[in-house]
Amino acid sequence: MIPPQEASARRREIEDKLKQEEETLSFIRDSLEKSDQLTKNMVSILSSFESRLMKLENSIIPVHKQTENLQRLQENVEKTLSCLDHVISYYHVASDTEKIIREGPTGRLEEYLGSMAKIQKAVEYFQDNSPDSPELNKVKLLFERGKESLESEFRSLMTRHSKVVSPVLILDLISGEDDLEVQEEVPLEHLPESVLQDVIRISRWLVEYGRNQDFMNVYYQIRSSQLDRSIKSLKEHFRKSSSSSGVPYSPAVPNKRKDTPTKKPVKRPGTIRKAQNLLKQYSQHGLDGKKGGSNLIPLEGRDDMLDVETDAYIHCVSAFVKLAQSEYQLLTDVIPEHHQKKTFDSLIQDALDGLMLEGENIVAAARKAIIRHDFSAVLTVFPILRHLKQTKPEFDQVLQGTAASTKNKLPGLITSMETVGAKALEDFADNIKNDPDKEYNMPKDGTVHELTSNAILFLQQLLDFQETAGAMLASQETSSSATSYSSEFSKRLLSTYICKVLGNLQLNLLSKSKVYEDPALSAIFLHNNYNYILKALEKSELIQLVAVTQKTAERSYREHVEQQIQTYQRSWLKVTDYIAEKSLPVFQPGVKLRDKERQMIKERFKGFNDGLEELCKIQKAWAIPDTEQRDKIRQAQKNIVKETYGAFLHRYGSVPFTKNPEKYIKYRVEQVGDMIDRLFDTSA
Repeated sequence: MIPPQEASARRREIEDKLKQEEETLSFIRDSLEKSDQLTKNMVSILSSFESRLMKLENSIIPVHKQTENLQRLQENVEKTLSCLDHVISYYHVASDTEKIIREGPTGRLEEYLGSMAKIQKAVEYFQDNSPDSPELNKVKLLFERGKESLESEFRSLMTRHSKVVSPVLILDLISGEDDLEVQEEVPLEHLPESVLQDVIRISRWLVEYGRNQDFMNVYYQIRSSQLDRSIKSLKEHFRKSSSSSGVPYSPAVPNKRKDTPTKKPVKRPGTIRKAQNLLKQYSQHGLDGKKGGSNLIPLEGRDDMLDVETDAYIHCVSAFVKLAQSEYQLLTDVIPEHHQKKTFDSLIQDALDGLMLEGENIVAAARKAIIRHDFSAVLTVFPILRHLKQTKPEFDQVLQGTAASTKNKLPGLITSMETVGAKALEDFADNIKNDPDKEYNMPKDGTVHELTSNAILFLQQLLDFQETAGAMLASQETSSSATSYSSEFSKRLLSTYICKVLGNLQLNLLSKSKVYEDPALSAIFLHNNYNYILKALEKSELIQLVAVTQKTAERSYREHVEQQIQTYQRSWLKVTDYIAEKSLPVFQPGVKLRDKERQMIKERFKGFNDGLEELCKIQKAWAIPDTEQRDKIRQAQKNIVKETYGAFLHRYGSVPFTKNPEKYIKYRVEQVGDMIDRLFDTSA
C-alpha cells in the first residue's frame, strides 16, 4: 500500500503537468487563429494583386504591339532608303568609273579591278531588274571596254617583260647537271615578281569574270616565241664562239651567293676530234704513214665545224628540257589548271618542232653522206643519238599530259637516227670490203693506206659510243623494243662488227698488195698496214672489244707482221746469194787462180755490188713509219748482210783475182751497214 505522502506528491505532479498542457493547448489555439487571419489577409492581397496585373496587362499589350509595328515600319523605311541608295548608285557607276576605265589599268591595277567589279555588279542589276534600261547598254559597253583594256594590259606586260634567256645563263643552268656538289638549281626569272603578280591577277579575273580564254593564246604565243628565240640564241652563241678554244661557256651572271661552287663547263661529246687526236699521237710514233706520202686526208677544218654543230644541237636539246620545265612552272601560276596541259603543248611546239626538224636534217645529211661514202660525217649522229637517249626520261617527264603526237616526236627521231646509224655501220663495213684496187691510189712508198687509216679512225670514234653503236646494231637484229636486249648482247654485236670490219680490211689490203710488182714492196705495204692496225688496237680499247669475240686477234696480227718481215727479207737473197758460202769457188791457198776462177770471183763481187746498190736505191724510197719496226728490220737485215759479206770479203779480199781490186771491192763491211741504215729514209 502506497504511503499517503507519496500519493499526495504524485497527484500534485500530475496536476502541474496537466496545467502546463492546458496552457500549451491554449497557445496553439491562439496561434491557429492568428495563422488563419494572416492567410485570409494574404489571399485578399494576392487577389487584389492579380486583379491589378490583369488591368496592367490589358493596358500594356496594345502599347507594345503599336511600338513593335512602329519599329518594323522604321526598319522598312530604312531598308527602302538603303535599297534606293543602292539602286541609285548603279545609275552613277558609269560616270564614276568611266575615267578610270578610259585611263587603263597600267600602274593602278588594284583600283582598276575594283572599278570593274562595280561595273559588273551594275550590269547584273540592270539585267535582272531593268533589261530594257539604257543604263544597261552603257555599263555593258564600259565593261567590254574595261575587259579589252585588261586583255591589252596582259599582252603588254607579257610582251614588255618576257625576255630571251641569255646563252650564258642557259649554259650555266645546263652545267648544273654535271656538278654533283651543287644542289641548288639556277633560278630563271622569266618575269619580275611584281609583273608576275599583276599577270596572275589579270588572268584570274579574265577567267572568273571576263569569260574569255583568248589571253591563253596570247600567253602561249609570246612565251613560245621567247622559248624558241632562247634556244636559237644559244645555237648562234655556239656558232660565234666556234673559233675559240673549248666550250663556248661563260660563268653565270655574278649575282649568286658567295658560297655557291663555281659551275664546271659542259662536257663536250666525243666526236671526230678525239679520234683524230689519237691518230696524232700515233704519228709521233711513226704510225700515220706521213713518211713517204700518206694518203690520209686532213679533215680538221670540216670536223671543227661538225663538232660545233653537234655540240650546239646537243646543248640546245638540254636547253629545251630545262627551259620547258621552267616554262611549265611559270604557266601553272598564270593558266587555269584544266587548260595548262593544252596551253603548254601549244607553247613548246615551235621550239620542239625546230629541234626535231634540225634532227631530221641531220639524219637526211647522214643519209647523203652514206651515199657519198663520207662516213666521218655520219658519225655526228652518234653523240646526238646518245644524248637524246640519255635525255629521253626528262623529255618524257616534261611532255606528260601533252598530245600523243607531241610525245612521239622524240622517239620518232631516235628511231630515225638508229636506222641511219645502223645503215652507216653496215655500208662502212661493205665499203671497206669493196674499196676498189686503184693503182694510182696506192702509196708508192708502201706506207699505210688511206683505207686503213680511215677504217681505224672510224672504229676509234666508235669507242666513245659503244652503247649507242651496239644498240644500233641490236635494233636491226631484233624486232623487240630497245630495252629488251642487254648491254652484253649489244657489246658482243659491236665486237663482232669490229672484227668484221678488220677482216674486210685485211682481205682488201691483201688484194691491194698485189698491185705492186715487187713482192718486197708488197710485203712492206702489208707490214705497215698490219702493224698500224695492231698498234692502233693496242693503244685504245678496241683490243678489249675485239677480244670479246676473237681472243687471238692480237697474236694473229703479230704473226702477220712477222710473216711480212720474213717475206721482205727474202728480197735480199738475190744480193747475199752471190756471196753465200755454199756457192763460192773452192781453191787451194798459194795456188795461182785460173782465169775461170778469177772471173767467177769478179762476177760475185760485181753481182753483190750491183744488187746492194740497186736494192738500197729502191728501198731507200720505201717507208716504214714505225720507228721501232724500222730499226728492227734494218738491224736484222744489216746483221745478215754484214755477216755474209764479211765472211766473203775475208776469204777473197786478199786474193789476187784482179789487177784493179778497188773496182770490185767497192765497200767495206761498215759501209754496207751504213747503206742499209739509210733504207726507208727518203731524207738520206
